[in-house]
Amino acid sequence: MVTQRDDDTDAASAPPPPDRPPAAPESPLTAPALAGAPDVLAAETGATPTVGSEHSEQPEQPDPPHWLRRTVMFLSGQTVSLFGSMLVQYAVFWYLTITYQSGLVMMLAAVFGFLPQAVVSIFAGVWADRHNRKLIIMGADAAIAASTLALALIMMTGYDAVWLIFLTLAIRSVGQGIQLPAVSALVPQIVPTRNLIRVNGINGSIQSALALLAPAAAGGIYAWASAATGGAAASLVPIFFIDVVTAVIGIGILAFIPVPTIRRAADAHVGYFADLVDGVRYIVHHAFVRWLLVLFAIIFLLMVAPSNLTPLMIVRSFPAGETQDVVNLAILEVAFSVGMMLGGVLVASFFAKRSRIGLIVVSSLVFGVLSVGLGLSPTVWVFFGFMFLVGLAVPFFSTPSMTLLQETVEPERQGRVFGFVGIVMAVAMPIGMLVFGPLADVVSIEALLVAAGLLTFVAVGAAVGLPAGRRALAAARVAAASGDPAKGAAAAEAAMRSDP
Repeated sequence: MVTQRDDDTDAASAPPPPDRPPAAPESPLTAPALAGAPDVLAAETGATPTVGSEHSEQPEQPDPPHWLRRTVMFLSGQTVSLFGSMLVQYAVFWYLTITYQSGLVMMLAAVFGFLPQAVVSIFAGVWADRHNRKLIIMGADAAIAASTLALALIMMTGYDAVWLIFLTLAIRSVGQGIQLPAVSALVPQIVPTRNLIRVNGINGSIQSALALLAPAAAGGIYAWASAATGGAAASLVPIFFIDVVTAVIGIGILAFIPVPTIRRAADAHVGYFADLVDGVRYIVHHAFVRWLLVLFAIIFLLMVAPSNLTPLMIVRSFPAGETQDVVNLAILEVAFSVGMMLGGVLVASFFAKRSRIGLIVVSSLVFGVLSVGLGLSPTVWVFFGFMFLVGLAVPFFSTPSMTLLQETVEPERQGRVFGFVGIVMAVAMPIGMLVFGPLADVVSIEALLVAAGLLTFVAVGAAVGLPAGRRALAAARVAAASGDPAKGAAAAEAAMRSDP
């Protein structure tokens, strides 16, 4: 049984939320950009089923009051906060790339930037299911801003050892590991289920548009500060202060959004470890979620990890001097972001009723093709073109993936499941970089990208072609037609136990 308890920010007269809460760098680049889910049923989009849709018509549930206003406020606050985080991300990695030009340094940056997130995500999912998700997000944002402020103040004294940057990346990674499961699980609380894929798609487009602005802004600020400081690490300080300000703004906006705490009746008698074990047991016995996590691992291991070497390839294979290198790195990120923004618009506008699992599989194979294209690029502008296409393909994987998980996992377990999604992403990235990073100092990055693309074809083909994969395809279609996360979970499991 699930009950909800308002936090102190909720108005006493606020109407109770619906019994069925609705629900994502990436990320980025965070992460965060590749965590998503398959097709939305007609009931989710509010449309009548059409030819080619896999959904059957479901009776519509009334939308909760003020859900749109709360959603706009939530996404606005997260976007402002993300802008500052993206500035830091771009500037730090550009500084490390240009200063050291080493695959080993990039590997260490990936390890410190993602491995702590994997460790803390083990517990963060439980926290997101037991505590108020809004407060978790606010606390994590505050901790990240505090660490960034501390680094800026230390660098102002002239101390700029690279280990200090790695330490700050690790602290920020811990904050993101705590925050991401709460963000992913909070969205279904304030968004009606039938609007999930549209909201996720629109959110992806907004963040992609932001990602279009952030590299340009980071490049301009970093180039100006670098010229003023002679290229020292102190050129990062202005960007760090901007990140602190945007975090404060994001926290302030979120503070005014009433978000209830999801509670299970038995929570008072269940310890954290028992909750954690229950989450692990759920993943182990939920064959469809387990299969989807394996697909996540394949993509992050073979595609996202090698793609972190593309800035290094720009500097090595298409050198143009330090100033122009910064410009080229900014163009690389802008090309990716423009593609991702356009892809988000396409998913939200024209692909909301398409098969979610179909979008996931096709986009996974497209990633393989594009990785080969990146490795074979003869000029920097062809390279930029392929990076644009990579960005275009990301929402076709991330949005349906996130929506599929939101539709097939019970609301009271979503925090833990998204925590494990974060673990898979955060572990696959450094593991991939542990291999590709040192190899980049021995073998050309072009060869690594081609090899990664070919391996992606083989791995995705095996994941889909094996009996478990064929059952997963059927399970996704059945679950998408249920219109309710609890019913979707049961339908998916029943399909996974049937013959392919």
